[in-house]
Amino acid sequence: MSGWKNRIAGWFIDREFFMRANGQVRFLKISAQLQRRTAFTLASVVAVWVLVTFGMAINQMTVTAQRVALSAQEAKVESAEERVARYRGSIDEVTKDLERRQEVLESLGDQYMGDLPEAEEQAPSGTADSREEEKAVKTISASVPEAAGLARVEARQIRFAEKMTKVAQARTLKAEAAIRQFGLNPAVLARQARNAQGGLYEPFFGAGKKEVRDPRFLKLAVALSRMDAMERALAAIPTAMPAASMMLSSGFGYRSDPFTGGGAMHAGLDFKGPVGTPILAAAEGKVVLAGFHGGYGNMIEIRHANGLVTRYAHLSGLNVRSGQMVERGVQIGRMGSTGRSTGSHLHFEVRQNGQAINPRKFLEVNPDVLKVQTVAGNRADSATKE
Repeated sequence: MSGWKNRIAGWFIDREFFMRANGQVRFLKISAQLQRRTAFTLASVVAVWVLVTFGMAINQMTVTAQRVALSAQEAKVESAEERVARYRGSIDEVTKDLERRQEVLESLGDQYMGDLPEAEEQAPSGTADSREEEKAVKTISASVPEAAGLARVEARQIRFAEKMTKVAQARTLKAEAAIRQFGLNPAVLARQARNAQGGLYEPFFGAGKKEVRDPRFLKLAVALSRMDAMERALAAIPTAMPAASMMLSSGFGYRSDPFTGGGAMHAGLDFKGPVGTPILAAAEGKVVLAGFHGGYGNMIEIRHANGLVTRYAHLSGLNVRSGQMVERGVQIGRMGSTGRSTGSHLHFEVRQNGQAINPRKFLEVNPDVLKVQTVAGNRADSATKE
């Protein structure tokens, strides 16, 4: 071990270089310590790059594996002969299962498709899948005449599931595009939104051994889950003005410290206003801190569904308590000058994974993105209430 240390130490020794120009000779000395620091910095940058690249590769492999698994499941769609056997086995059981499935599909239609343009609600027709489904209905009707009506109902349900899947995928793409315009990564927000989930297992359709596992309905479940995560993440981005005051007194980033005059990093935006000016929640979320917090003075910290955190500091009064859920735009406190402050103002921060990011890009975003965000928020609220 000591041999390796000595060998590595031998790489970094004081080095002197001389340069001749215009008849003069100048010496340049690079110390061993400077060489070690430079090598360590470069090695750290390379290591971080390798880790990030490796993480992205793992994530891509996971997504690819999921798609391959889903494609494999899609290849296992029941053949017409298998469906004939199922109908012959117990028409009563098939009837009950189709009725349960119909109730769920109607609920999904009311929840997710009620406000969509009629053009988006048109089911695909004339495709290979639809022709295959029509063929299966004819086969079932010929083999089990008493099940002809049920076969047609099942075919309509399958077409509806395929249509719902396309709608969910389209809405997901729209939400992801809006999230990217905020400079955020949709995949990261989706993972954070899904970190806290649970509950008893209850089959989507049927129960026990009778549970339906048609891959087209599994694909619908995956699409709806992704759409829900993206729209909730989008709706929870803090875009509402945090104070009833538009006077910005200090921006985000490097500035002269108001107390020492030295250079300092300012991790948020400062909004100037009279003591008592209402302070508003920039997005819906859960209050995780409400009280005095060092240099922040009286501060409120809200954690949002997408993993983002907002902070509201130097308050003269608090209108909320820790653990309380708040909605976008409601008053949570009053402007003041508590803590490390030179006058009445609000210090507003947005943080992701503990790192402060510039709130300005959220408050000054494209109006078209805000429109998509509002629609997503309304849909998320209605889904929660149901």
